[in-house]
Amino acid sequence: MIDSYLVLKSLHLIAVISWMAGLLYLPRIYVYHVENIENLSVSQIFKTMERKLYFFIMYPAMVLSWIFALIMFHKNSSLLSAGWMHMKLLLVIFLTIYHFYLGSCLKRFKNDNNNKSSKFFRIANEIPTVLLILIVFLAILKPF
Repeated sequence: MIDSYLVLKSLHLIAVISWMAGLLYLPRIYVYHVENIENLSVSQIFKTMERKLYFFIMYPAMVLSWIFALIMFHKNSSLLSAGWMHMKLLLVIFLTIYHFYLGSCLKRFKNDNNNKSSKFFRIANEIPTVLLILIVFLAILKPF
């Protein structure tokens, strides 16, 4: 018989991987968008790519990541008493805030009102990488 908790955990990981792919790719698209802002047809292509990535992949993946995590907490409430889980949740909250920040950038690009440089987005692109590394180590090593 298949363990339903392990199925939930698997679905959670699939959603997280999809979400992370978008969090890593969208700022890179923003870099290229800023660098090609004067070319209106190219800018329009980037706007379409950004919108589809954010609303059709990233947003649903983020929501599913949270839903599956909350169901796992419901099934195994002892997770919420672990110190490593508190730290992991805090980092995931930062990741979620970053996600919504990227959404605000999307809106600025849509309205041709971006004021950030390509260098800014190159640096911002490192944020999810650092958070991902910390989250994975916390989840695997469970240090406290």
